Amino acid sequence: MRALKMIYLAQSGHPGASFSLADVMSVLYFHTMRVRPEEPHWPQRDRLVLSKGHAAPILYAALIEKGFLPESAIDTFRKTGGLLQGHPIPKIPGVDATSGSLGGGFSTAVGMAKGIKMRNWDSRVFAIIGDGEQNEGIIWEAAMAAAHFGLDNLIAIADVNGWQNDGPTSKIMQMSPIDKKWEAFGWWVETVDGHDVRQLITVLDRAVSPDCGPRPRMIIAKTIKGRGASYLENDYRTHYVPPTEGQMRSAMAELEQSIGGDAR
Repeated sequence: MRALKMIYLAQSGHPGASFSLADVMSVLYFHTMRVRPEEPHWPQRDRLVLSKGHAAPILYAALIEKGFLPESAIDTFRKTGGLLQGHPIPKIPGVDATSGSLGGGFSTAVGMAKGIKMRNWDSRVFAIIGDGEQNEGIIWEAAMAAAHFGLDNLIAIADVNGWQNDGPTSKIMQMSPIDKKWEAFGWWVETVDGHDVRQLITVLDRAVSPDCGPRPRMIIAKTIKGRGASYLENDYRTHYVPPTEGQMRSAMAELEQSIGGDAR
């Protein structure tokens, strides 16, 4: 609801990419990650790099819910000089890396994980990438490096919703079988329903344990682009189109009904 509201108020942003990540982001911030909202730069915190930076609204919504940001921050989204920029930047409390140029954030996450290893800290780095983003060669260079250095403190999550800016990922650049590719690059891999909270909790608990061996982890989260708002679901044409007032009200009503509560 917060993500939708900020995109509507700004009349700019990427609603579908944000909605497909809502469940993943919820489990990360409210089950898995070790962070301190009152101390955003706590050195031994877990880090999150949203490599698919255009999904920033759902990250900002989680940071508000977690207490890093005030509710009023919603009004600053994509405003000139505002706190919440269209893509994440580190001046925002709780944001660990600038991202948005696709593939670059993932490489940043690999560097963070390597640096943490060198300091002998037990912090973990979580990196979220898109399925279309995996068209970028820099993703696979980073994947090789992470496996080479045995970065078992790096947990990547691929938001595989089947769509990218210009259409179905399968038509633009066929990446299947994506799980076999990551396994071939030396990663521990598991595929889950990215909207099933119990599955996400289970797989993330496994991914952060030493049982997966001295190698980086990849969780392939099968999701639905725009999940939660019927006008958005599985429609690439809404990739960067903000909602009209009618669409916003209709989507808010759907979301209210799904949680049995009131819109924020």
